[in-house]
Amino acid sequence: MSEPSARWSRVLLKVSGEAFAGEAGYGIDGGVVAGIARDIVGVAADTGVEIAIVVGGGNIWRGMTGAGAGMDRAQADYMGMLATVINALALQDVLEQQGQATRVMSAIQMAQVAEPYIRRRAIRHLEKGRVVIFAAGTGNPFFTTDTAAALRGSEIGAQVVLKATKVDGVYSADPNKDPKATRYSTITFDEALGRNLQIMDATAFALCRDQRLPIKVFNISKPGALRRVVLGEDEGTLVHV
Repeated sequence: MSEPSARWSRVLLKVSGEAFAGEAGYGIDGGVVAGIARDIVGVAADTGVEIAIVVGGGNIWRGMTGAGAGMDRAQADYMGMLATVINALALQDVLEQQGQATRVMSAIQMAQVAEPYIRRRAIRHLEKGRVVIFAAGTGNPFFTTDTAAALRGSEIGAQVVLKATKVDGVYSADPNKDPKATRYSTITFDEALGRNLQIMDATAFALCRDQRLPIKVFNISKPGALRRVVLGEDEGTLVHV
């Protein structure tokens, strides 16, 4: 049986830390992470798509929260980077339990638990069919994991950034507040800016636009959504040049 035809051959999947927490809103929900891993493994096995992942850390610690409480912002951001490493190791464990070879590459060196991030090595892992999880953001304070996703996606030659969220796309208004809000199937970067749609932080959004790297926003908790996105079906919202 032939593999389904994927729209992209190499993707960068951005998963927020909040997605790992499930309904609890904090910490790591093993069942939720296992479900995300099953989707990733299934897509990689069935389509042959090379998958790199950037994980957030908001389920454990948010740098902005610490800074808001009076902590030094740079110190708080480094703590947030360490939180992303915890999430990366959790996801790696579940992926490998399901038979998927996985490497964690950290922007902050910690040789006992992760490889250092080296662009060419990351690309080689992908070419060998391994899922690569990028941890510790960019390795610098004041940058979000959205920016890390845009940066790593650009560096490794990904064809799209898949932004996995808790909503099933970009809407004309908040669908929880406005029953007339409609989901955009596609929208350009300029249209999103003109309508002040907060898809990613400004730095990440500008980098994707400048690199002509499209963004696909979708709901990671929706069954089969990741597969439909990779196959190019009408799932979520595609932001393009």
